[in-house]
This record gives sequence, C-alpha cells and structure tokens, in this order.
Amino acid sequence: MAPVVGSDDGTQYHKDFTLSITKALGDQLAKALKGLDRAPLAEENLARLKEKPGVYQLYLNDEFVYVGKADKSLPARLRNHLRKISGRRNISLEEMAFSCLYVAEDFSALAPEQLLITHHKGQGDIPWNNNGFGNKDPGRQRDSTVLKRNHFDVLFPIDLDRPVEGLQAGETTLHTLLESIKTGLPYNFRYGKAAEFKTRRVHVPADGMTADEVFRLISAEIPTKWQITALMGYVIMYDDSPIEYKSAWRYYRNGQPIGAVPEAEPAGDVEGDPSDLGE
Repeated sequence: MAPVVGSDDGTQYHKDFTLSITKALGDQLAKALKGLDRAPLAEENLARLKEKPGVYQLYLNDEFVYVGKADKSLPARLRNHLRKISGRRNISLEEMAFSCLYVAEDFSALAPEQLLITHHKGQGDIPWNNNGFGNKDPGRQRDSTVLKRNHFDVLFPIDLDRPVEGLQAGETTLHTLLESIKTGLPYNFRYGKAAEFKTRRVHVPADGMTADEVFRLISAEIPTKWQITALMGYVIMYDDSPIEYKSAWRYYRNGQPIGAVPEAEPAGDVEGDPSDLGE
C-alpha cells in the first residue's frame, strides 16, 4: 500500500504524507478471517473457544452476513446470537456457521469490528450489519415503529410456538410467572408492572408450555384494559387495550389470540446503535 503524497501549490520541497493505517488493519483482519475454517453455530463448538475478546463473522447457508465484536468474551457473545436465532421462524441454527479471531485488549480500542465493516461494506457484504440483527430492545418509544422489509425481525419473526424454558406446572403468582417467561424465552418480553400481579394466583397446567399457550393463559388473568402484543421481534404487555401497533402480528386479549397483518416500509438500511455490536 503506497502512501499518499502531494502539495497544494505544485512545489516539490514540501508535501503532505498520509498513510491509511486503519485501512491496512481492516484488510489484514479480513484476510485473516477469510483464511479460517467455519464451524456450525452450536454449543459444542462455542465451548472450545477461549474466554477472550475478539471479532467474528456469521454465515447463513455459506453466505457471509454479519461481522461483530466481543469486548470481553467471544463465546458469550456468540451464545447470545445462538439463543436469539433459536427463537426465530424462517431460520434454523443448522444453517448458521461462524469464524472468529481473538484480539488483544489494547487492540480492541481501535474498534476492529468497524474496520471490518468498512472493509466489507465496499464489497456489498454483511447484510445483517444493516438490518437490525444486533439491536437490543429499542424501548417503549419504538414499539409503534414500522419496520423495513429487510429488517431482521421481518425476515425472521419470533416463534410463539417455542416452549418457555424452565416453566413448570403448578400454582404461582402472576408476577413470578411473568418473570419466568421473560427468562425462559430467547427473545425479549417487556411488560408493565402492577401491584396486583404480586398477589394474583395463577395455575400453570403443564411444564414446557409454548409462548402462545402461556400468553393465552396470562391474557385471561390480567385486567381487561391490559393486552399482550407480539411484535415482529419481541413481545410486550401493557394496559393499553385495544390500542393497535403497526408492527404487531398477534394480540392476546381476554384469553384469546387475535391475528394482525403487520405493516412494512420499503427495504433500506436500518438505524442501529454501534454499541449493539459488542456486549
């Protein structure tokens, strides 16, 4: 890589000197990752990784789709992705693979994932870095947002037929049940709080109920002004019935599911937080 030299007035006794060190680092990282084998995104492969920071690439059916970083632990970050994808429709973990590089902690200050993003964007790669895959819970103010057609949550919506991990049959409070669901689902479940939830008793009829089944159960127990709303990427529960959300595809009211057709905007880059790339 040749440095850029030149002067503004055409004379030869003084010139600017520019060496793109960051571009060189990005190119070297991309080359090193390209030379690695790929492993299925499975726990047995993540268990072999070192608890070190680094950068990684994800592949869907051999297509390179995402580059990210782990500020502290590569296996922990990749487990987050494994869990997220496990709770989605139109995709399976069997289709996913990864490769990764460990980087020194002082090198992470140079934002190696951003170097890789810059390198690959010019080649039309990494579609998931532009579609909201790495985004965390956007918060209450974004619940009414209309998503773009290429948004990760539109392409791969949450799976309401997924069993709630750790859910056990028996008597419990509504408050405890809501906490168990939040912990046991691989996608976010955000809900409003009410004092009566701590005393309201609920009977869970079976172990391993699906999200759909348990949301039907809860919607029959909460006051009629409350509703549960399944958005494309997560589920919310608030006292706002019968308000409708533009990205909703199912509501739960009074023990019954109600289907909906979500809106979608034309495809394009999705706004995200750069910090979502790390832990």
